[in-house]
Amino acid sequence: MLGGMQDWPLLVWKLIDFAALNHGSREIVSLTCEGGEHRSNWAEVHRRSKGVAQALSRLGLKQGDRAATLAWNTHRHIECWYGISGMGAVAHTVNPRLFEDQIVYIINHAGDRVLFLDLTFVGLIEKLAPRLNSVEHFVLMTDAAHMPTNASVDFLCYEELVAQADGDFAWARVEETTPAGLCYTSGTTGNPKGVLYTHRSNVLHTLGSITKDAMGVGSEDVALPVVPMYHANAWGLPYSCAAVGAKMVMGGPHFDAPTLHKLLMKEGVTFTAAVPTIWLGMLQHLEETGTDLGALKRVVIGGSAAPRSMIVDFKEKYGVEVIHAWGMTEMSPLGTVGSLSAEAAKLSQEEQFDLKTKQGRAIFGVELKVTDDAGTTLPRDGESFGHLMVRGPWCVGEYFGGEGGHILDAEGWFDTGDVATIDQGGYMQITDRAKDVIKSGGEWISSIELENEAIGAAGVAEAAVIGMPHPKWDERPLLVIVPKAGATPRKEDVLAHLEGRIAKWWMPDDVVFVDEIPHTATGKIQKTTLREQFADYSFPAVDG
Repeated sequence: MLGGMQDWPLLVWKLIDFAALNHGSREIVSLTCEGGEHRSNWAEVHRRSKGVAQALSRLGLKQGDRAATLAWNTHRHIECWYGISGMGAVAHTVNPRLFEDQIVYIINHAGDRVLFLDLTFVGLIEKLAPRLNSVEHFVLMTDAAHMPTNASVDFLCYEELVAQADGDFAWARVEETTPAGLCYTSGTTGNPKGVLYTHRSNVLHTLGSITKDAMGVGSEDVALPVVPMYHANAWGLPYSCAAVGAKMVMGGPHFDAPTLHKLLMKEGVTFTAAVPTIWLGMLQHLEETGTDLGALKRVVIGGSAAPRSMIVDFKEKYGVEVIHAWGMTEMSPLGTVGSLSAEAAKLSQEEQFDLKTKQGRAIFGVELKVTDDAGTTLPRDGESFGHLMVRGPWCVGEYFGGEGGHILDAEGWFDTGDVATIDQGGYMQITDRAKDVIKSGGEWISSIELENEAIGAAGVAEAAVIGMPHPKWDERPLLVIVPKAGATPRKEDVLAHLEGRIAKWWMPDDVVFVDEIPHTATGKIQKTTLREQFADYSFPAVDG
């Protein structure tokens, strides 16, 4: 027997249609690559998205074809997103911070027929174009006045293409399981792998993310997604903001604290999201300038763990709530959010701070469990940690092109590669990547927890922990510190700060100071490079 309800396919273009019809005048503000700012709204972005779709159809793009974007967070990038998927093609966001060979690999692997790019990347694409085998058209996302002269690539002008379209375009009525987006992993081991999102998975992810216990973005919010659109879909915010009609503010190519601070103050930003390194810079800027955060109420931090000291500073100094979140490209990306449960809301402020250092609870649509090496499910006691497994309607089922083979177990679970615990309240905490956990004397030490505690020591700007070979204990932790500008922290002071905050046997065997710590293209600490950097290191003394 069939149900008696209407069959309404979950398609991405429904989001932009809704925003244009019900929140058409709500602003979209961008800092541009040409300089200055651009002010638009959801109705205008909707109209121009149809122009993008119409232009792509005229260029010969068909349903299922891939079109890539190499671009910052701007109104044009959002227009491309909705225009590409709206005409039935696949919007492939390319991370410009990848190595050149990786950029070439993923564009060729995806078979992108059209590449949209910002002015910032003209030189890069002129260099790489001869190696981009599938790309037939290069569209420069600017106006005629800023088109380069004597370029080695025959660039098309984005604004001219949109202007030539009359906007009389009917969105593609495809199956909701049709692919809509494509994003590649950062490729820390081997070649990057593509995750092919469907219209259905993107819409379901959007509905999950806008709930109060998740991102909780509403129509009254002014959202500044600092996290780039090429980094796991800007955590879904261009979709979420359309679904509720929130005002969007975007920094374009700017990620520095002074520019972002000026933007959030001027536009009255209430909600923002970025990786911890952005907020370390922001907190330092606020301290140096003696300024505040204006109307800002909530900061979502993901990508890597937020130190407790950062969470405390935001709340106690600036009255801003930090929401820890976790996810991955393979999960569209949202998996857990550190919102307070009814029970957690009754805890003291200090206990809540402790809880907020965890990555949070699963939102509806995501199932979590931790298992041991044999695949046995471990108890939710907050102490047993093992391999973090996930499944759900916006979690990856297979990589694009079948790369990596069969990636799910017999029950449909995906191994995230993270090591984690889950407590009785459902709060999950990442203790490490499986490849980064330190195995000392048969026990595991969490490098992430050590880093988060070390970052709170005086004069410490950034911290990283790696396991180094030890003749007795197999591995022991080495703490690598980047001092704050003008500060000269000492090894003894850092270790004294850690006393009482970690288990005694977790105490690093040495502390070294460096000018910088290497990061991946998505802003995470690059442990592989750091281990290579210290390949010849040996601990100063061995405790027999």
